[in-house]
Amino acid sequence: MRTELRDNLLSRLRAGADPWPGIVGFDRTVLPQFERAVLAGHDVVLLGERGQGKTRLLRSLVNLLDEWTPVIEGSELGEHPAEPIIPASRRRVAELGDDLPITWRHRDERYAEKLATPDTSVADLIGDVDPVKVAEGRSLGDPETIHYGLVPRAHRGIVTINELPDLAERIQVALLNVMEERDIQVRGYTLRLPLDIMLVASANPEDYTNRGRIITPLKDRFGAEVRTHYPLEVTGEIALVRQEAQLVADVPDHLVEVLARFTRHLRQSSAVDQRSGVSARFTIAAAETVAAAALRRAAVTGEDTPVARPVDLESVPPVLRGKLEFESGEEGREAELLTHLLRRSISETARARLAGVDLSPLADGVSALEGSRRVVTGDRVAARQVVDALPSISVVYTVAERLGAAGTEAPGPLASAVELALEHLYLTRKLAKDDDAEDGTVAYGG
Repeated sequence: MRTELRDNLLSRLRAGADPWPGIVGFDRTVLPQFERAVLAGHDVVLLGERGQGKTRLLRSLVNLLDEWTPVIEGSELGEHPAEPIIPASRRRVAELGDDLPITWRHRDERYAEKLATPDTSVADLIGDVDPVKVAEGRSLGDPETIHYGLVPRAHRGIVTINELPDLAERIQVALLNVMEERDIQVRGYTLRLPLDIMLVASANPEDYTNRGRIITPLKDRFGAEVRTHYPLEVTGEIALVRQEAQLVADVPDHLVEVLARFTRHLRQSSAVDQRSGVSARFTIAAAETVAAAALRRAAVTGEDTPVARPVDLESVPPVLRGKLEFESGEEGREAELLTHLLRRSISETARARLAGVDLSPLADGVSALEGSRRVVTGDRVAARQVVDALPSISVVYTVAERLGAAGTEAPGPLASAVELALEHLYLTRKLAKDDDAEDGTVAYGG
């Protein structure tokens, strides 16, 4: 099976095909290390904070197996017809010869996954005596009385154990022989089974996972330990959101970038517990929340096509603050911190996307508006109202072009683009904003 993985990986690399579809941000760091481990035939443990794509990467290993493989029909361990390993299968091969029934197993059936929990037992992973088989008349010393666990049943396949440190230490000990000697021990007697499995696991850093640890002898048996990480670039974070988020409304690229920068600032903040990390799921959930806010506004205001606007970003901190762990001493300051970092992300995105654009005419034009003519936004203000209130100046169209809102008659994209510029002007103190209105609206202008 390890040869199978090696050959299929080499074939894809030589053909220039991507062996890891859907894995974002690991191209030059994690994946080369992981590929070397696969080529070496090593068992692997992925070590990293939550939400770094560890499980997804391990699950993608199954794509390197042959799509179909022959197995002895009815075999508990899915043995190859030419290589039976348990007594029952050997007996059937000897008795039936060429008449041995075989079937074909898809590669998805050769992948087994177990979430390590404190109640996981040796019987779950390795096996135990089956009382039903004993009741049928077999003796306890008969190896055919054994009910095999998850690991032996993955023979000729891949076994993944997620959150390995959560596995009780005495249960981890049961894996030692499987990984080194490739035999299993059940109820006092040993079966020498030449198991052909690849054992891979995921784990959080031990300094964060206080519930347990990987025992030293087990760590020694893993041929490779690969450290994962969050996306190193903003573009990687954006690509991840676009790939994974289930958006119920259009979220323009500049707003996804704001959320990506927001997440990165949280990962660098001393007020956030970085041992637990800020999961990529945070960015994904934030984008989905912003899209939901836009959909709700469209339903309230009667808009045909919901498009997210910067005003929808305000929905993120109160909803997602529970996904973060703050350092002790930050109690009561969480909302203030999140608001500050979100505003910082808005300004950075506006500066990056509107670099070289003189926004002074926009600030002057909007500041000249007074009373009911001011540009008003809010979660009950339709995009058409925002667009109709804008002054007719060329910079509006320049902003729209820079932010991908040009060439469309729908008001949503233009309103979203200009609102980003207006919020940036407000945050840089070039434009006044009144957000104390009783109806919850926000007004820019004089």
